[in-house]
Amino acid sequence: MSDATTSNGTTSDAATGPITIDTATASDLAAVAELRWRWVLENEGTPVVPYDEFVEILTDWAAQHAGSHSCTVARRGATVIGMAWLAVVPRVPSARALVRASGDVQSVYVTPTERGSGVGGRMLDAVLRRAFGLGLERVTVHSTPGAITAYTRAGFASSDRLLQAMPES
Repeated sequence: MSDATTSNGTTSDAATGPITIDTATASDLAAVAELRWRWVLENEGTPVVPYDEFVEILTDWAAQHAGSHSCTVARRGATVIGMAWLAVVPRVPSARALVRASGDVQSVYVTPTERGSGVGGRMLDAVLRRAFGLGLERVTVHSTPGAITAYTRAGFASSDRLLQAMPES
């Protein structure tokens, strides 16, 4: 059966349940930590701590950084299948704008079985709506090579004015 949009804006597949996009709650953080763990295994290699310790570290970190970082999750039914973090960074005031901030999208992950279904795009849309609703001047992302197309579809573009410096090896 194909996905269908319900009256409340969720998509649903009768075999596996509706997909919803929402702000993560404290009860979601263990599942979010698992997704972050999986991202590292898929992209970077070997974790530096055991899984249970990492779950505790990420959960504590999220609580400590709730003022600057928010997590959006995708759920299929009750199962968290994706995450996308928004970091908000205050900027130096200017004479034109006394309150300024920018954002950075971080740690976007969709479970392999849900990739290509539009879930990542829906999370990015929610993150960007939140960011621009907060009045952020810009939102950046550091992408893996395989996700560049998804970010481009979501409205991200290269900029000749946004540069980065990396530590010397």
